[in-house]
Amino acid sequence: MIRSVMSRRPANGAAADALIVLLHGLGANGADLMGLAPYLEDAAPGAEFLAPDAPQACDMAPMGFQWFSLQDRRMEVMAPNAAAAMPTLNQFLDQELAKRSLPASRLVLVGFSQGTMMSLQVALRRPDPIAGVVGFSGALLESPDLDQAVTARPPLLLVHGTDDGIVPYAALGRAETRLTGLGLAVETLTCPGIGHSIDDAGLAAAGRFIARVLG
Repeated sequence: MIRSVMSRRPANGAAADALIVLLHGLGANGADLMGLAPYLEDAAPGAEFLAPDAPQACDMAPMGFQWFSLQDRRMEVMAPNAAAAMPTLNQFLDQELAKRSLPASRLVLVGFSQGTMMSLQVALRRPDPIAGVVGFSGALLESPDLDQAVTARPPLLLVHGTDDGIVPYAALGRAETRLTGLGLAVETLTCPGIGHSIDDAGLAAAGRFIARVLG
């Protein structure tokens, strides 16, 4: 269950016409990613930003939260762990859209690291496609049933630094190849010299993508 959520009202002061949900990485919290909202709100002035804390306390740090454990990073372990976390996140998204009487087509997920993993996990399997996904420094978690599991094909923007020491840069190419093969429209941005973080080029690309998919 998601218990704590930060929110930022639409920049134009009106009722929300879209929802941008920011999903943080391992050991962080919603406040960590809400810092992106001021840089992205011009792209969608009618959008409300939400940044939930993941439902589990982080098991690898004295504070912060996680969507699922990453103590074992083998794909055959991570993929089912992400699948087990999916219903909680889907329930949250459905509730927040319903509160605002918004369709799935007005939802954008913006993830960082493990938040990107969860964004892709959820977005590909929802009954109706969302507006899009922006994934920073993340990876696609492969499961044996992935081809059959895909029910939606929203546009994707994946951004990754070449010097990422946490989630290797090679994850970007693997995700692009696999997702393109599944029929998704995938844009990628390589950030030279950037580690496990988000730079100005990545933020600018995210803003352009959000403006387009919500425009």
